[in-house]
Amino acid sequence: MAVEFAIVFPLFFLVFYAIVTYSMIFVAQQSLTLAASEGARAALRYQTGATSAASSLALRASAACTTATGLVNWLAGSAPCTATYAACSFDATMQCVNVALVYNYASRPLVPSLPLIGLPLPASLTASAMVQLNPENLF
Repeated sequence: MAVEFAIVFPLFFLVFYAIVTYSMIFVAQQSLTLAASEGARAALRYQTGATSAASSLALRASAACTTATGLVNWLAGSAPCTATYAACSFDATMQCVNVALVYNYASRPLVPSLPLIGLPLPASLTASAMVQLNPENLF
């Protein structure tokens, strides 16, 4: 009985370890995607104190990153947010705010890798979301 256990246990442990590792990667990816979409949604909210379209867009981009960063704080602040705004590529009369998050998984893995086992893992996890704003209603 002990011999069978010694033969089968490493295989079962490897399968369990792979399930846990890829589950954590999936959770992190879903969290980044949710944070990016919620950040883009936060850019839709009216920002007080804006005096021009450019200042309104800057305040909205800042609010978007604040919201997105707050939702991925469990990744220990290692998923920097960038929010950019420009004319939309599909409709130049509208303004678009793009929120992007990148988590460098290679330098900060959520589950440590096992030595001698080369599980294919992503180098980074990324998520982005875009929202379209009508320039007439910016401030």
